[in-house]
Amino acid sequence: MLSCHSQPESYHQHSASYIREALAPFLKDEEARLMAERGGKTSAFQHLLCAATSPGRKQQEESLTYLNQGQSYEIRMLNSKLVEYTDTSSKYVKSIVRVAFHDRRLQYMEHQQLEGWRWSRPGDRILDIDIPLSVGILEPRSDPLHLNTVEFLWDPLKSASVFIQVNCISTEFTPRKHGGEKGVPFRIQLDTFTTNEKGEYMELVHSSGCQVKVFKPKGADRKLKTDREKIDKKVPEDREKYQLSYENTVLKECSPWPDALNLSSHSSSGTSSPVYQSSPTSCSFSDGHCSPNQPSELLSCCDHLLPSSSPQDTQLWLHHYRFSPLSRLFCSFSGADLLRLSREDLIQICGPADGIRLFNTMKGRCIQPRLTLYVCQQAAGRQPPNKPVYHALYLGELTLLDLSEKIATLYGVTPQQITHIYRQKAGGIHLLVSDEMVQNFREDSSFLLSIIRDGNTDGFHVVLK
Repeated sequence: MLSCHSQPESYHQHSASYIREALAPFLKDEEARLMAERGGKTSAFQHLLCAATSPGRKQQEESLTYLNQGQSYEIRMLNSKLVEYTDTSSKYVKSIVRVAFHDRRLQYMEHQQLEGWRWSRPGDRILDIDIPLSVGILEPRSDPLHLNTVEFLWDPLKSASVFIQVNCISTEFTPRKHGGEKGVPFRIQLDTFTTNEKGEYMELVHSSGCQVKVFKPKGADRKLKTDREKIDKKVPEDREKYQLSYENTVLKECSPWPDALNLSSHSSSGTSSPVYQSSPTSCSFSDGHCSPNQPSELLSCCDHLLPSSSPQDTQLWLHHYRFSPLSRLFCSFSGADLLRLSREDLIQICGPADGIRLFNTMKGRCIQPRLTLYVCQQAAGRQPPNKPVYHALYLGELTLLDLSEKIATLYGVTPQQITHIYRQKAGGIHLLVSDEMVQNFREDSSFLLSIIRDGNTDGFHVVLK
């Protein structure tokens, strides 16, 4: 089990007192309201983002925090000395941290926006965990298909901190990029789960978040300084209309993200959620083939992707053609769904390399052979027929092995049964065919092909005339 390094006890004591002081000024009213809503019961979780809030927000507005792109910021999870932990029974809880859009309009377009970002920044992630700096977290994980989420386990009875890095900036998602535009606000949201009766982390117990804007390196510091200078220039009566700036940001309780609601509903119905499954199907695969506990007949459906293919057949087809990393992305797609996607759609979803390869494989694009030969089968000791019939052999590789495989297929034997291939020249001499000779065959060459049984083995000798 992967675990980030622990800190000495003095750190925990200092951390507890520091958080207690940081939360005191602006949790007083919030705690009173939440306790009234819950009948006097305090929330089991509180989270603190170690970044200053902006003083340029009015009292009735939600707080706003400025972050620098790529900089590590700490999110502290309060320990049991501050809040009694009694709501869950499992030792560890799982938290999912995500960076999402704050505006409702962009939330509806999140998939398209994130795919556009993936296309412009191949190989990068929107959200990362800085593991060396994090304290008290276990099994940190980032899904390559979800660039804006990370997850980890932690013990709520101990002090824990996770350091996150946001690698996108707010202006990357503005509709017009001519310079000077206001960046779109993001949400940093943390959803926490405990285990259900099956031991799976699917019971949602807490959600909290805050509004942030992300700037290029050091841009957040300049923006915060500018906001403070503007507030300082206002008269005292106007200053009272604006929020105070605090050194840390409290993640306030909020509605769970829709994915979290889906997890909770899947858990209550007894159905596993694809977010936490390592594979969308129950098959295990190795080297492109089904595992021994799967019937070999299943591979017959993998040769061609048909419109009638079920989602399970589509998964088998993806694994068979080495598209396993994409199987989770297309876990609910039938053959018809996948075949409807255009080349441009697949490139946008999967990236240029995998998208082009998947499109070519789906459409059954044939690879141009490197050499074409024509052969006529002739029985040993007999003259060729008056009107010989020739078969085409298409070699993908200019090797003796590829030639042996094509001839073996023609005669219905295995390539291992062909011990030698000879080429008969004028005067009846037989030349042993090698890779070099195959490389020097001319395109569209024609041969009479005879096969002779090897008296010493169960194999055959093949003669090209």
